[in-house]
Amino acid sequence: MTQKKRSSCGQTSREISFHPKTRLERFLVLSHEDRAEVLLCLSKRIARDLIDQLDPSDLTDVLEHLDPDQSADIIQLLPHKKQKKVLATLARTIRDQVTFLAEFDSQTAAGLMNLDYIQVDECDLLKDVTVQFKAHEKRTGRLPTMLVLRSGKLVGQLPGHALGLGSPTDTVASSLRSIGSIHHNASRQEIVDMFKRGNRSKLVVLNPEGTILGVVYADSLLRFLEDKTTQSLYTFAGINKEESVLDPARTKIRLRYKWLILNLGTAFLAAFIVSLFQDTISKYVLLAVYMPIVAGMGGNAGTQTLAVLVRGITLGQIDLKTALPTIKREMFAGLVNGFIVGALVALIVIIFDGDLLIALILGLAMITNLVVSATFGTIVPLIMKRLGKDPATSATIFITTATDVLGFLFFLGLATLLLP
Repeated sequence: MTQKKRSSCGQTSREISFHPKTRLERFLVLSHEDRAEVLLCLSKRIARDLIDQLDPSDLTDVLEHLDPDQSADIIQLLPHKKQKKVLATLARTIRDQVTFLAEFDSQTAAGLMNLDYIQVDECDLLKDVTVQFKAHEKRTGRLPTMLVLRSGKLVGQLPGHALGLGSPTDTVASSLRSIGSIHHNASRQEIVDMFKRGNRSKLVVLNPEGTILGVVYADSLLRFLEDKTTQSLYTFAGINKEESVLDPARTKIRLRYKWLILNLGTAFLAAFIVSLFQDTISKYVLLAVYMPIVAGMGGNAGTQTLAVLVRGITLGQIDLKTALPTIKREMFAGLVNGFIVGALVALIVIIFDGDLLIALILGLAMITNLVVSATFGTIVPLIMKRLGKDPATSATIFITTATDVLGFLFFLGLATLLLP
């Protein structure tokens, strides 16, 4: 989709999303091609609501303008009974492809694959392949990948330019090129790793017997990576992955309140720590002025470390067994940054308040809290990953709690010990 089309699609999808009462009418005035593009731009929740209102015939028209893998994704949003009705109205070729694709787990290689390919033997002549190539393009409207077989097994691909530049009487083997393959049950992360290692534009999906099931193209992977980036960003903030900027306030409240309540509990824990030092705070009111700085800097430093660790975990660069060198580096970085920030805040206290002792206490607390944030920011996401939890979602609250609670404990504890 071009940038201009993407912008237009985004504008139309916003109009449909923001007007639930006229959503169906706004959708139906679009052309069949535009309907297909807009449906892909909508959030899953709104797309599900819209297609549930469509007549099977209208939905069929939309699906026939999509690639089979995209149609399969849309159909899977429907209730099981309506899936059967819609499939029954599709053209037989498309129905067979969509039904085949819908059988696979969407989180595997087979769930990402496309059926735009033809199979040719390495002994076939290029003129015969050209006939097969044109037949596929005429039937589907899409250019196929040409996969080359030897004794029924994949041995490579025939590049498209070979049909135009090669002699019609040449065999396929004369223009054979390599192509990567992957097992149909491979996870999406494995697919990402294979694309990165081989600098590929496509991968062939094979079943356990080595039979070709489909092809994963780079654009399909790109859509997955965009979804994954959005999901990581949402989970990092504690937001449900299906929440959209276009959702009504009621939906946003329902998807967020549990996270906020959990954070409220940790806030009370920090408040309890502060309450243990009421006498010190009442005696030295200036301490209360600088408490938010201790908590804020610790939380920010912990978030920085967490972001780096989540990326490292996602890329397979680190796990709990290999974490010790990283922990040491992060702690050292926290120590040095703590000295820098601690010296700076101590200088500010001296300039504005002229209190050397509180400046020293605040500086020491800052150093300690940044080391704590680096340590917890490294260890907690690795532990969450080992426990089978999403580190981006589950680690944030523990890191924030540690930096708040321990930060206040160090700051106010030092004040209690050192101030007269």
